[in-house]
Amino acid sequence: MHPDHVPLGARMHRELRHVADSLTSFGPPTGRRWPLALQAGLAMAAPIVLLAAVGRSDIALLAASGAFTVIYGGWLRPRERARFAPLIALALIACAAAGTLAAAGGTPVVLAGVVIVTIVSAAVAGRRSLGPPGTVFFVLVFGLSAQITALHDGGRAVDPLTYLVVVAGSCVFACVLVAAPLALPRYRAEKPRPLAELFPARWGGVARSLTARSAIVAVLGVCAAMLVDPTRSYWVVCAGIAVAGMPLGRRAAATRGIHRSVGTIGGGVLYLVLAFLPLPIWALGIVLGALQFVIELVVVRHYALALVFITPLVLLLIGAASGHAATVPLALERVVDTVVGAAIGTAAALTVRLHDD
Repeated sequence: MHPDHVPLGARMHRELRHVADSLTSFGPPTGRRWPLALQAGLAMAAPIVLLAAVGRSDIALLAASGAFTVIYGGWLRPRERARFAPLIALALIACAAAGTLAAAGGTPVVLAGVVIVTIVSAAVAGRRSLGPPGTVFFVLVFGLSAQITALHDGGRAVDPLTYLVVVAGSCVFACVLVAAPLALPRYRAEKPRPLAELFPARWGGVARSLTARSAIVAVLGVCAAMLVDPTRSYWVVCAGIAVAGMPLGRRAAATRGIHRSVGTIGGGVLYLVLAFLPLPIWALGIVLGALQFVIELVVVRHYALALVFITPLVLLLIGAASGHAATVPLALERVVDTVVGAAIGTAAALTVRLHDD
């Protein structure tokens, strides 16, 4: 029977069964993930612990963003990753700098910046065939930077220059971790492929589709956030980009949206458990590193489970770095934002079909 002739009820039951199966099972193994997970965990924890140890607990958590450098290009060989990581680090630092500049201009500039960063990063990532995890962390770093360095009651929660220095330093440390395997002769002896071959420049159907989806998510996500709290716009957009910003078909994107919503609900609960523990900054750094380690182990096999650990990690960073106390309303707000963003991302993926030409 042709798919279009299957009764609606039967099709809905089939799709619900597909989603249920995806939530209750793991994807196939993808090779060794622990080296990448270990690098990501160390990149998250070590700078925080070090800064806390030298008496700078006030800025220690600002160093967490550099860890995102590690998780790009995980499929590359060590020498290739060592060449690629600095480019990602520069992109993250640029997003952080843009966020601090936007914060100085006020909420309208930040909202416009979220839209611009989302669309531009999607276009560049599509053009250069960036691959997972896509552009979500560029938007996240921009939004976090704007929120952390924004004016509050006539003053800033964090000095922008101090913030950028710490972020840049953590990105450099992440690059060092990525290059660490080159201490072994067998990795140094490998001949790296040119980056132009690994990330070929093309502007095909996939790149155009992902850019169009991202534009829809950026505009609708910002508009949705303006109805409740404009400072949460980047979270809504990140949730949508995570669904629509990857080269997935409609069914896979819709399933990913459900995974993100379900995982964020579980992550909100875990956040409330962790946030109210009386942990010193150095111990919190270790917890964040452990969360990042687990995330990288499971994200390619079970997206919802990864979100259970991603959500508290980001919420702990937001709360501690901006000086906001952990609250149940904060967790509920982020869950709502994620559900809204995931719905927008799913709608964008259903509206713009992924073209392979």
